Amino acid sequence: MASNDSKFALFLGCVIPNRYPFIERATRAVFEKFKIELVDMKGASCCPAPGVFRGFDIETWLVVGARNITIAEELGLDIALMCNGCYGSLLEVNHTLKEDKEKRRKVNEHLAKIGREFKGTIEIRHVVDIMYHDIGPEKIRNRTKYGRKTPLNLNLAVHYGCHLTKPAKLRPWDMECENPTFFDELVEISGCKSLNYKDKFMCCGAGGGVRGAFKELSLDYTREKLENMTAAKADVIITGCPFCHLQFDLGQVEVNNIFKDKISAPFNIPVLYFTQLIGLAIGMTPEEMGLIKSPELKGVPPFTPMKPVLTKIGDSA
Repeated sequence: MASNDSKFALFLGCVIPNRYPFIERATRAVFEKFKIELVDMKGASCCPAPGVFRGFDIETWLVVGARNITIAEELGLDIALMCNGCYGSLLEVNHTLKEDKEKRRKVNEHLAKIGREFKGTIEIRHVVDIMYHDIGPEKIRNRTKYGRKTPLNLNLAVHYGCHLTKPAKLRPWDMECENPTFFDELVEISGCKSLNYKDKFMCCGAGGGVRGAFKELSLDYTREKLENMTAAKADVIITGCPFCHLQFDLGQVEVNNIFKDKISAPFNIPVLYFTQLIGLAIGMTPEEMGLIKSPELKGVPPFTPMKPVLTKIGDSA
């Protein structure tokens, strides 16, 4: 259980500050309610992205990842991450360098050139992990009791994302790698129902460089997931990763355009990051959670309108 003076070094990654800053805003606000401080990591860079850097040059991937980790080591804090890709990358860099002395030696040779050294003194934590294991479902549930006057009562299509659960031996979810339930349990505290839709654990289509290299192929994955979510009558898509979030948010607009002759009707399922949902459940406003934007703002997220979900929970867009 997290203590009142709990602190983590917050790693932002690339997608959140550049595309979805309200995910950071919502996460900071929710963690503050549970008395967990998120400290900035000044000078942090790309994690680097595991599906790109690691695929081309493992040593560069290790060095860049280790440099980021040393920033948190200097702070004396474990790292909290909001992105599955960043989580997978830094978690695996940290594990590799702690276990492999030769790789650690080579990485530290490079880091010495900029006055840094990987020491292996911290852990890498996803914010889903922190909320589930440190704050705990019961503490969150107690907050919801004096949060909203009525339960949110939404049907949720929860998307876990690939890097959150695998490889399982490095994740904190015991043996729940094929059919996990922890994320469903966490979001259902909000008073909503997590749906068991078809191919729930399939990739969103964006990862591994697929979105960048094969855009239409990646969106075909997204189209299939959206069809399954729609068939299950989902009110909202819940994510724990900003890249998956982008693929379902901006991706819906792209799917509706590219596959307009293949789909029966345009998709229009609002996408929430899970801390936005938790924030709403404990009584925070849609404005505080970044769910309302001026109608004059074009070309900025959220791309899929929030109005359907705001209307259903009794707030106006």
